[in-house]
Amino acid sequence: MTAPTRWLTAEQLGPAFDDGGPIVLVESTAVFRRRPTHRQKAHLYLTALRHRARELGERVTFVQASSFRAALQDAGLTGEHLEAIDPPSWAARRLVRELGASILPSRGFVTNESDFADWAAGRKPTQLVMDRFYREVRERTGILMTPAGPEGGQFSFDADNRQPPPKGAATLGLPAPWQPVEDDIDAEVRAELDGLEAEGVRFLGRDGPRLFAATRAEALAALDDFVETRLGDFGPYEDAMMLGDDTMAHARLSVPMNLGLLHPLEVVERVVAEYAAGRAPLNSVEGLVRQLIGWRDWVWHLYWHLGPDYTRRSNALAAHEPLPAHWWALDGSATDARCLSHTLDTVGGTGYAHHIPRLMVLGNAALQRGYDPAELTSWFQGAFVDGTPWVMPANVVGMSQWADGGVVATKPYAAGGAYIQRMSDFCGSCRFNPKVRVGPDACPFTAGYWAFLDRVEPSIRGNHRMAQPLAGLRRLADREQVVQQERARGAL
Repeated sequence: MTAPTRWLTAEQLGPAFDDGGPIVLVESTAVFRRRPTHRQKAHLYLTALRHRARELGERVTFVQASSFRAALQDAGLTGEHLEAIDPPSWAARRLVRELGASILPSRGFVTNESDFADWAAGRKPTQLVMDRFYREVRERTGILMTPAGPEGGQFSFDADNRQPPPKGAATLGLPAPWQPVEDDIDAEVRAELDGLEAEGVRFLGRDGPRLFAATRAEALAALDDFVETRLGDFGPYEDAMMLGDDTMAHARLSVPMNLGLLHPLEVVERVVAEYAAGRAPLNSVEGLVRQLIGWRDWVWHLYWHLGPDYTRRSNALAAHEPLPAHWWALDGSATDARCLSHTLDTVGGTGYAHHIPRLMVLGNAALQRGYDPAELTSWFQGAFVDGTPWVMPANVVGMSQWADGGVVATKPYAAGGAYIQRMSDFCGSCRFNPKVRVGPDACPFTAGYWAFLDRVEPSIRGNHRMAQPLAGLRRLADREQVVQQERARGAL
């Protein structure tokens, strides 16, 4: 009997997913007609698939089709002829089971689904907090652990990783981040996407040079570059934002990891080795380790634990406003708020922003204005080059929008303009004043924060972490004026 052919999705392109047998890769551009997708994300996925097909040579069957189901069925790859490593989305998992494929356990993460199920058993939904999960993974794996306990005496150095950007500086002063050299496959993909646009397919954002790794070799080069040029500054400036430096000291490795080109453990082992050799500070190394074996694994497991209807059924704050057209257009010129304008333009030009602009600018604005969390999740998934179906629900619905009522985050991540002023250089060139909440100069984030609290007070008054902000709201002499002003201002 011949060995079954393994279908690898576009998120399973690295060596961890290849055991040496026959492989089928399926490319479908029809998805771009159904689902708004950033032009550079479409390019990235197509070029990654085609590069992998070229690398695999005669071992691969490369199929271009209108759908994954049609491609596999037309190739006779069903039942005993088809094998799959459990795919990274509910839709793909349903498909391989309906086709009768042999299913192997998922890969590409530090912990597996049964590990998480054991950890979550008996816990209430609000007790599935990331910090507890992260500690358990550290203790079980021994990563950054000593016989006496965690390296440095504590599990998290997050308090050391909140420095604002250097005053008076235009950038963090680091070398430009690694960028791949495009080749004939990239040129071929770009021409085909131009053709799709000519046919009327509407992509989000703008085309541009490919910025992220799409092959295993490129992923390793990007990892080397981060370790050599950015790891040391990653921790202190992890939460900072700058107009002239959108990358800061961030690794930008989420793309190759989400394509399966890098395993998170190899990144973790690399940076821990740098700390052990005295070449990287503990707060930077621990901060990255927490993102990878804590947050990333945790969000992956929550995707399965919370179920396929989590996004659809979660709207604890009754947020129903449609996302503004200029968000879908990624057009920063439509808003005068400098932080939001810059971030929308950056995403439009690159398909990327690091986690603080995502959470504290985009997410914060959406939370305050009451944008629909399900639509916002679709926007994040399509607009960001690393936006996969499993990544965005817990990050957007739970962490950013508190739409699940406290399963992922213990409180809504709403903040006024003072936070953005402290952690960025955006406010200096903005026409609004972060210290003003009423009048023509009123910052829409500062005023929006109080208007948000006014709107959701009945839903959050039982949350002990919101007791102090709500007490401040009740003391606000101009509360009604602020609320009316922001209602009139409308979308941001």
